[in-house]
Amino acid sequence: MNGSPPPGMRALWERLNAPEAQPRTALSPARIVRAAVTIADEDGLAAVSMAKVAERLGFTPMSLYRHVRNKNELLLMMLDAVAAVPAELGEPGGGWRATLERWCRAQWEMLRAHAWIVHLPITGPPITPNQLAWTDRALAALRDTRLTEPEKVGVSLLIANYMHATARLAGDLGQAAQSESIAGYSALLADVADARRFPDLRAAIDAGAYDYPADVPPEERRLDYAFGLARILDGVAALIQTRAADRG
Repeated sequence: MNGSPPPGMRALWERLNAPEAQPRTALSPARIVRAAVTIADEDGLAAVSMAKVAERLGFTPMSLYRHVRNKNELLLMMLDAVAAVPAELGEPGGGWRATLERWCRAQWEMLRAHAWIVHLPITGPPITPNQLAWTDRALAALRDTRLTEPEKVGVSLLIANYMHATARLAGDLGQAAQSESIAGYSALLADVADARRFPDLRAAIDAGAYDYPADVPPEERRLDYAFGLARILDGVAALIQTRAADRG
């Protein structure tokens, strides 16, 4: 493999893996990260700044730089802090598809709990310890398939990107994804979508395709990832069958 790690990456790994030896009242990387995560959870990613974190902790902004190199490093540390992989994802059983479905469900729960994650700037591929642990679990799900190693990586990236994009869309839609807004949108479509001009759209509207199912409680009426994921995994299953046939 050519190239070298980005500047400061080895130092970042050392900070992420180091135990927190200082008292919880003293300034430390872990305490800085906890404060930043709390701010992001409460007020969104845009509210996170070195000054705001320092104010919350009762220190000066300059004192933070003795523990965190810059804001970009802080964002990586925040992501790693909330991205611990659930222990159950390391448990075997259920086959590759069921394992990836559990992986996606855990990803969805994490992305919904910390909605700011999807707004983090993407500066490169996954690189922190917990990010790599998620990748490792996805690849482990495909271990016993006939896929090549590049194909396994491709599948894991495809699924991760889909979950990230869907969670971001769900978050950006906000109240627009709730039942009242969807009902209003459906009513508007019913008024403006003329069957002669939009025949197939009209058929979908009349079939209730733009309405939430009646048995879905209002508090659960939001954009979901299940349908798209099922179609992706259908494609992965077809690829696995093809590779199995190729190798006899």
